[in-house]
Amino acid sequence: MSNPEALTQTSPAAGPDTAASDTGVQDAMPDAVKKLFIKTYGCQMNVYDSERMAEAMGAKGYVLTDRADDADMVLLNTCHIREKASEKLYSDLGRLKPLKRDKPDLKIGVAGCVAQAEGAEIRRRMPLVDIVVGPQAYHRLPAMVEAGGAQVDTDFPVEDKFEHLPQRKGYRGPTAFLTVQEGCDKFCAFCVVPYTRGAEVSRPAARLMREARELVGRGVREITLLGQNVNGYHGEADGADWTLGRLIRELAAIDGLDRIRYTTSHPNDMDDDLIAAHGDVPQLMPYLHLPVQSGSDRILKAMNRKHTRDQYFRLIDRIREARPDILMTSDFIVGFPGETDQDFGDTMDLVRRVGYGAAFSFKYSSRPGTPAAEKPPVEADIADSRLQELQALIITQQRAAQDSMVGREISVLYEKAGRMEGQMVGKSDHLMAVHIDDAQGRIGDLVRARVTAASSNSLAAKRIS
Repeated sequence: MSNPEALTQTSPAAGPDTAASDTGVQDAMPDAVKKLFIKTYGCQMNVYDSERMAEAMGAKGYVLTDRADDADMVLLNTCHIREKASEKLYSDLGRLKPLKRDKPDLKIGVAGCVAQAEGAEIRRRMPLVDIVVGPQAYHRLPAMVEAGGAQVDTDFPVEDKFEHLPQRKGYRGPTAFLTVQEGCDKFCAFCVVPYTRGAEVSRPAARLMREARELVGRGVREITLLGQNVNGYHGEADGADWTLGRLIRELAAIDGLDRIRYTTSHPNDMDDDLIAAHGDVPQLMPYLHLPVQSGSDRILKAMNRKHTRDQYFRLIDRIREARPDILMTSDFIVGFPGETDQDFGDTMDLVRRVGYGAAFSFKYSSRPGTPAAEKPPVEADIADSRLQELQALIITQQRAAQDSMVGREISVLYEKAGRMEGQMVGKSDHLMAVHIDDAQGRIGDLVRARVTAASSNSLAAKRIS
């Protein structure tokens, strides 16, 4: 059997459904303990959820393994954003059938947004699945496992799941995700998030500050704040409402927290204080992922985005005025129902005018239950051609952004050892991968370096301090 990948951390540079670096896998494990294998699909939110589920099961004696055939429990944490998400799940479940046959006591669970959307249908199609749990109910996972038998929980519970999860323990490495907000109220015509994650909910600010301090106390130097609509954050603290800008300013006061990032944002929620924070808070990195999806006003209206291309241009100008060196990235959908050549031309024009350091681009995927799913799609060959043209432009801009870094002094946070002996790999302020020959370097070091060369996806640099 081909083993599914281990618990993985997905970076913005990697994009959805793309594994970056392994995290959280324990090497030396006693034979007597129960072993948990997690495969994570999709975005950073799912990576964070997988970490929390692993911690919840850890409190019940499970430790992580990177081999499905070595596990007592296999958990597939799914994403429902792209088309064929269900097919990917069922394909992986099919590959687990021989393992389940050889190990009848093996527990198999499905979590995440496909679990939420399809619920008991997963059990009907794949009886080998023991547990189906949605993204708002995974704090109940340990109880479901202990109860035994087949269980499905896709409720949206009244209780705060985060208050029922164990405290985050142990060394975390130099970077960590922190979910501050979940769900979305925007109801874009193509998106399933409001249906699988629910309405927007912001976590209380005091709890976030406590969790952030705990992470820093365990070695974290960079925190990425997460949310389906993270800049829509509004959390209560001592009777006051904190916006994301306020939360960032308070986090920046934590001694030892050197870097702050956030993702993913909606253009309509970039308020004045958050824009100003990009210029006022040194710990807030000069990188912003701000999806626009299309450059056509007509398509933006059909998508229910509630902003125009001109409003997006003016917003970009304001952000760059506050932080001139900021690197912008975005998301684009081509082939949305009704998209004409002129509409696509408007998207290409927007990309040229903004100038992105990177972007994720996709051919429109019809998601059942969304308003756009009822409309006829653009012909596949036309959508394919448009996607290739758009991606060629984005690749050109990304390479130009990488090349522009040559000769510049940057800071790099070491995240792991490189492939070559004595080499360290980390991320720059602009979230670019950097490799440096530094035999004395250690994971967690934050160093100054000068960029000596650039490739399409990474930089080479020499440490200068």
